[in-house]
Amino acid sequence: MEKHTQLPFIGVRVIDFGQYIAGPAVAMVLADLGATVIHVDPPDGPLWDSPANAVLNRNKHSLRIDLKSAQGLQDAKALIAAADIVLENFRPGVMARLGLDFAALRREQPTLITLSIPGFASNDALRRDWRALEPIIAAASGVFTDMGQNRVLMGINPSFSPLPLASSYGTMLAVSAVALALQSRQRNGRGDGIEVPLASAVMEGLSYNSIQIDDYPLRYKTLREKEIERRRAENLPMDLQYADLQEYLDPFYRTYACADGRKFYAVCPSHRSHAKRCLQAMGLLDEMLAAGLPHVADPYLPLDQWEGDASLGVYPLPEHWAKRISARMQEVFLTKTAAEWEKVFGEGRFPGAAHRSTQEWLHDAHAHATGLVVHVRDSEYGEMQQPGPVAWLEASAAQMLSPLPRHTVTVSEAQALLDGCAPSGLPPPSDQPAAGWLQGIRILDLTNVIAGPHSTSFLGRFGAEVTKLDPVMPNYDPWNTVVFGMSSARGKQSVLVDLHHPDGREVFNRLVRSVDVVVMNAPDRQLAPLGLDEASLQALNPGVIFCQLDCFGGPRRGPRTDYLGYDDLVQATSGIMLRFGGGMQTPEEHAHVGTIDVMCGFAAALGVAAALYHKAKTGETSRARTSLSALGNLVQIPYCFDYAGRAPFDEPSGREVQGFSPLSRFFRTADHWIYVDTCEKELGRLDGVEGLRGIGGAVDPAAFLAAALAAEAGAVWQTRLQAADVAAAIPDNIDKLRSRYSRAADQQPGTDKGSYAFSIFADHPSGHRVTQLDPIAIRPQHAPIRALAPAEKFGASTRKVLAQMGYSEAHIHTLLANNAVSEAWSGEYLPS
Repeated sequence: MEKHTQLPFIGVRVIDFGQYIAGPAVAMVLADLGATVIHVDPPDGPLWDSPANAVLNRNKHSLRIDLKSAQGLQDAKALIAAADIVLENFRPGVMARLGLDFAALRREQPTLITLSIPGFASNDALRRDWRALEPIIAAASGVFTDMGQNRVLMGINPSFSPLPLASSYGTMLAVSAVALALQSRQRNGRGDGIEVPLASAVMEGLSYNSIQIDDYPLRYKTLREKEIERRRAENLPMDLQYADLQEYLDPFYRTYACADGRKFYAVCPSHRSHAKRCLQAMGLLDEMLAAGLPHVADPYLPLDQWEGDASLGVYPLPEHWAKRISARMQEVFLTKTAAEWEKVFGEGRFPGAAHRSTQEWLHDAHAHATGLVVHVRDSEYGEMQQPGPVAWLEASAAQMLSPLPRHTVTVSEAQALLDGCAPSGLPPPSDQPAAGWLQGIRILDLTNVIAGPHSTSFLGRFGAEVTKLDPVMPNYDPWNTVVFGMSSARGKQSVLVDLHHPDGREVFNRLVRSVDVVVMNAPDRQLAPLGLDEASLQALNPGVIFCQLDCFGGPRRGPRTDYLGYDDLVQATSGIMLRFGGGMQTPEEHAHVGTIDVMCGFAAALGVAAALYHKAKTGETSRARTSLSALGNLVQIPYCFDYAGRAPFDEPSGREVQGFSPLSRFFRTADHWIYVDTCEKELGRLDGVEGLRGIGGAVDPAAFLAAALAAEAGAVWQTRLQAADVAAAIPDNIDKLRSRYSRAADQQPGTDKGSYAFSIFADHPSGHRVTQLDPIAIRPQHAPIRALAPAEKFGASTRKVLAQMGYSEAHIHTLLANNAVSEAWSGEYLPS
C-alpha cells in the first residue's frame, strides 16, 4: 500500500484483533490518520457478517490467524513484537486464555500500548463474563428505559434504538485514549495498558442524561417535563400520540412541514440573537412584539425579577407564547421548500436544517464536497459511499479523502510492512512516577454549549490545566450555559473577558501566549472577525495548537460549511431523526441529550492528541478539526454506506420496533421485560436452557421463546440465559443505576467500582446537591486519571487567573470597573 507521508500517525504500527464495531472502528480511525494497521480475523473470517466491515477495515491489511494453533500464536506474537499498539474487544480474559496476555506483552515491550474494549468492566463482578452484544450493554446501562421525554409521554417503555451507542462512544473514548497515550509515550518513552468498557463508555456518552440536581428550578422544566410530572402525580396514563406531542415542543426546537412536503427542524431556542433572527426572517418579529412578547434585559436574574414572563433566546418559552409562535411559524414554513428554508437559516446565521434520510445524506452534495462522505472502491462491493474521517489535521486532511480499500496479505507480508516502518525514535523510558498523559499541558477553552466544553473537560482528567474563557455578557441563556456547564465545566478555571474591549483583548492575548492548546467551536465565518482564527492565534503564540469544532464542516469546504448548528441538526440532516421516528412524516430527535455532541467532544480530544504527537515528532503545528456531522456518520456506522445493489435501507426504525429481528428483541417476562439477542444458529444452545427445551424443533422459535419467557421472572431468565452464554439483559434504568452506584464524592475517579460509578456532591458550588457520573470509561494501568472538581460558578476564577498572569490587584480592580473582565453573570450560580 502507498504510504501517506504527511498524516500524523505515519509510522505507528497497530495490530487489530477487533471484531464487530468498536475494536475495528478504533483501528479504522488510526488507519485513517496514517497508522499501518494489520487486522487479524479468525480462520473462518469476521465474526460479524456485514458490508460495514468494508468501512471498518479500509486502509488496513487483513489476514486470518488461528490463535488456537501453535503456529498461529507464534505468528501473532511476532507481529505484536513489531507493533506500537495492539487492541482487542472481547470479554475480559479471552486474549490471555488464547496465549496473548497483554500485561505480559507489555513487560516484554515496555513501549507497547495495549487496548482492551470489553462489554463490561473487568472489575464488574456481576457482568464481566456476560455475552455483551450491543443491545445487551444498552439494556443493562439504562439506554432503553425512560428514553427521553417524547417516548415517556407516548408510553413507549422500554424503547428500542438501533444506533450502536455503546460501540460509538467506546470507539471515540478508546481511540482518543490511545492517541493521548501515544503522545505521552513520545515524551516519556513508556507505553500503557488501557481498558475502555463499553458499558462505562455509553454512560459517559449519556452523562447529561444521568446528572441529578436536587431542587432543580422550575424555570428550566419544559412543557413535556411538566406534563410528565402532572400525569404521574394524577396517576394518568402516558398515551400521547405523535401529533399531539408536537404541541408540547418549543417553537424554536421543533419540526415543521414545508411547501414541498419535506420536514424542517428549527433549533434556535437559547441564543440571545438566533430566535430573533428567525422571527425576523419569517416576517413575524413585529407581529409578536405587537402582541406583547416581552424582552427581558437580563435573563440571568431570578424569574421573579423579570420584566415579563418570557423572552426570545430563553428556553423554554411559557405555554401560551410557545403555542402562539408555533402556530404562526407552521403557517409561514408552508410558504417555502425545505431547501429554501435551509438557505434562509444558514445565510441568516441561525440554526436549522432539512430532514434527510441516511441514504440521501450519503449522496448529499455538501457531504461529498466536504469529504464527510468519501468514495472507496471495495473488492467485494465495488464503488462505495462511506463515512469520511472523524477527526483530521488540516495540513494533511486532503490525504484522508481517498481511503484505500481493505486489502488481504499473508503473515510474511504483514511482518514486512511492520518492519518497514521508520523507527519511532522514543526517549529512554522514564523512571519517574507515572503522570497523567497531559500533565503540564495548558488549554484555553473558548467553546460553548456541549461538544467543545465537553472536550476540554475530558482532557482535564488526564492532567491538563484548562482555563475556560467566556464573554462578560453571555450569548446563551442559563439553561445552555449553567445547566449544561455543571457537566462540561468540571475541572476548569472560569474567567469572563470582553474581547471587544481593548483591555479585555490584552487579557485574552496574554492567555493565548500562556497555553499550549486553544479550543474553539465555531465555523470559519465567525472566527476571523473576532481575531480567533488560526493565523491570529499563531501570531500571538507561534506553535500553539488550535483545535476547531463546528457542525457541518469537513476536511474541505462545502456549501453549508459555515452554517450554524447543533447536535439535533446533524440528527435531522444525516437521517438519524427519520430512522428514530420512522419516516419523513414522523421524524423524532434521538432521545438522549448530547447524543452526538459528546462523541464530537471525544473526537476533538483525539485531534488535540494527534496534533501534539505530530508536533513532538516533526516540530510542525497543524490545526486539529472535527465536526458534529463527522460523528453523525460514526453513530450510524452499521448502516452508513451505499453502493450499487445495496439492500434497501430498511433497518429497524420507528416507535414500534422492539429489536433487530424476531429473535433479537424485547420479550415480556412474568414481571418485566428482557432483551434477548440470539438467532437460529443458537437454537441448539437455547434448547439446553431450563424452560426452553424443545425450542430447537419448534415451527416458530420466536413464538416459542416469547411464550416461555412470559412464564417466569426476568431475573430468572437473565441468569439462566447468560449462564448458557446467550446474550440477555433486563432493561435497567439510568436513575436506578445512579442510585445504586452512587457514593459521597471522595476525589477518586471511580474506576475501581466496576462498570458504573457516580459521586454525590452534597456541597456543590451551586448550592444544590448534585449527583454526577464519575470519569470511569478510560482505565490506564499506569497513567493516573484525575477526579474532576465540580464546575465552579462562571467567572469565579477571573481574579485568580489574572493574578497568575502578573496583573496587580489594582489593575484587576480597574479591569473589573471598566467591564473589561467580570467575576459573574448572576448573583445565583443557577438562576432561580
